[in-house]
Amino acid sequence: MHRRLAAALAAAVVSSALHAAPDACAAKSGAATAALVELYTSEGCDSCPPADRWLSGLPAAGFGPGTVVALALHVDYWDYIGWKDPFAQGRFSARQRELATTGRSRVVYTPQVILAGKDFRGWRDRARFAASVAAINATPARAALELARAATEVRAQAAVPRPEDRDDAALYVAVYESGLASRVGAGENRGATLRHDFVVREWWGPVALDAAGAAALVRQADARALARGGVAAFVQRRRTGEVLQALALPACAV
Repeated sequence: MHRRLAAALAAAVVSSALHAAPDACAAKSGAATAALVELYTSEGCDSCPPADRWLSGLPAAGFGPGTVVALALHVDYWDYIGWKDPFAQGRFSARQRELATTGRSRVVYTPQVILAGKDFRGWRDRARFAASVAAINATPARAALELARAATEVRAQAAVPRPEDRDDAALYVAVYESGLASRVGAGENRGATLRHDFVVREWWGPVALDAAGAAALVRQADARALARGGVAAFVQRRRTGEVLQALALPACAV
């Protein structure tokens, strides 16, 4: 009874912020787990453009936001070879290294696909990727998420019902932008025009859960990124890398 009451209280915390913004567009996670796909990429890496195109093509291949939450995180450690990636951030390189440590790997590389918190080298095999996503989608979610925005204000709420999942879990929120392009003037991709979608422009977290298993975040986001992309949120166990749930709120009129 105590556990059910705690879960109900956490769910109430999750929904309260949305009620405060009646004109917001919003999204709410379901009972199944959405697959978080993180692509670590760089405009300075000549093997990355095929992976960028693959990520951009996921919606057309049937992997919409209800099944897959896609994010492209541009790292900065390729900048030294002559081309500074305009979308790269040092925090994304740091996150990639953290995930490598969690997965007991000594190396980071690009392009790298992280699926549900784990290194996934089979992304080029459509059948293998589809089967892996289906397995994740068939797993009951261990967290509940809600996202809402009104103008440039972004609100994210998370609740983790089971106490055993809460200890090292945290909420992360990203604002992503699509339809981006660069004419590369130096480095391995010199002379190429590269196009990108789901590029993370703003990143917030980790936001720790409170004693009831809830977390909340309210931020002002870049209007251009919101108009051309959207917002994503996920809850992840930091020691194991497990993703308890993910959610995307694509661009919407507000």
